[in-house]
Order: sequence, then C-alpha cells, then structure tokens
Amino acid sequence: MKVSESMGHIVFSTPTPVGMSSLMGDYDFFIIDVWGVLHDGAIVYPKAIETLQRLKANGKRTILLSNAPRRTHDLIKAMQRMGLHRSLYDDILSSGEVTNLDIRNSCDPFYTTLGKHCWHLGPDRDRSVFDSLDVELVATPEEATFVVNTGPLASHENVADYETSLLRCRQRDLPMVCANPDHTVMCPEGGRAICAGALAARYEELGGRVSYRGKPDPAIYDMCLKRLGSPDRAKVLAVGDALETDIAGAAAAHIDAAFVTCGLHGSELGISYNEQAEPERVTALLARHQLRCRAVLPAFAW
Repeated sequence: MKVSESMGHIVFSTPTPVGMSSLMGDYDFFIIDVWGVLHDGAIVYPKAIETLQRLKANGKRTILLSNAPRRTHDLIKAMQRMGLHRSLYDDILSSGEVTNLDIRNSCDPFYTTLGKHCWHLGPDRDRSVFDSLDVELVATPEEATFVVNTGPLASHENVADYETSLLRCRQRDLPMVCANPDHTVMCPEGGRAICAGALAARYEELGGRVSYRGKPDPAIYDMCLKRLGSPDRAKVLAVGDALETDIAGAAAAHIDAAFVTCGLHGSELGISYNEQAEPERVTALLARHQLRCRAVLPAFAW
C-alpha cells in the first residue's frame, strides 16, 4: 500500500481491501469490536463465526472489546442468543464492566469523591452496571451526588430530548460517569441512534464534568493487553468499524488497527455488508478524521 501525508497524519492513499487471513503473519493477538464488526445489533454477520473459528484454529488469541454500557456477563448472554458462543473468543471486556470496576475500586480522585447516591440516566436494561456496587440508586438528580449515563431510553430519541434532565444535573453540579463514549450506533432496522457519548458531550457543553469509560481511552486497551498476557504491541491488531472510538483508540494506545468499512461508516461510503468501498472515499474519510489504519476490511471475514 502506498502512503501519503494528509492533514499532518499518514493515511493510506490507495487502501486495498483485504481479508483477515492476509494479516495472520504479522499479528498473534486481536482486539475485536462487537457491534458493527460481529453483528448489527440483532443478527450475526455471515462471515463472523467462521472468522473467529479460523483465528482460534491458527493459534491466535482474541479479546472482544465493546463500548456497551453493561457488564460482560450480559453481553455474553446476548451474543450467545445470536449464535456467538463463548468458546469462539478468549476473553471479553466492556465499557460497562470498566465503569463498574472504577466506581468500586478506582483511586482516581474523580471516582473517590462521587459519593453514594447515584441517578441513572439510561434504560433499565443497563442496570447490571451497578451490580455489587455500594451505591444507592435515587429517583431524581436532586437526590444524587453523581450520575451514571448509559444512554437514551429509546432509539428514536435525540440529545434535545434530554436537555431538561441534563440541566437539572448541571444545576446540582453532578459529576457524570459516561459508560459508553460512542456518540451513535447503527440500528438493526437502519439508520443511527444516539448513545451515551452524545449526551455526555452536551453535558460538557453545559459546563458539566464527565469521566468517559471505554474506547477511545487507551486505558481500556491497556486492560485488554494485560488480559492477553501483556504481549508486544507490535503483535497486536485492533479490529473495529468506528473511526472515532475503535480506530482512534487503537492509535492512542499505539496499536495497529484494521478498519471494517461496512459497519458504522458504511452508509457514508455507500456500501452494504462485505462490499468494497471506493478507495478514494475511504482515504477521504480517514483524512477527515486524521487517522490511519493498517488495513481495510470490507467485512470481518477470512
């Protein structure tokens, strides 16, 4: 692949679509995104299971890394219902799991001063993030000492729908823990829905204090590496479909990344599952985000 300088960052000028098999000689460890790479939120992608099986058969170690604002045991159950069985990957980590760990154990001053009264901004399906925590969930921001944001209640809602709630939190100067830094996610029925990251960004605009747990924070990649046995980063490849979290996070952690083009950015690139995007459009998209990638994958396929 040829490379060129764009906006001060190296990007591939002629990204050639490849399959995972072409990367086997360079990497032994894989950090793999979930939604947009393995499934669309409801159905497993056709090539995903076979590719995970082939990675395992070739002696490669894998950890799934998700910005889902739930504990990993919830993700495992949901994926098994789709057919992504636990035996297909070595480990799994979610931003919800990290949120739980940090509230419980962190020495970070942001977390040690949160207090014990939490208002949950998010749907009940995310309540596992509070499992085993020494906090009391309260009914209103006025009763809280901090807020945990796991995202909107429904996929059709937008940031403006939460303006009143965010202003109530701001009036109390509540610190916010954002358990999913993603701003948007693909909807199984088409289009996009906002995530917790979009609400957190608006809260920051209002002057609120926010701690983000998950990608693109390099700390969550460090946790993945530790779980993989602390390998040489040169032998690790991150695979993801979201430039602002998956690819940017890998870059911040000094890990090579493979960009799955049919996921979150598929509509921008004018492609569907496993279709090859026009190289010029991929190059322009990477340049807009000031990012580079090691490889471009039309899908997570062998």
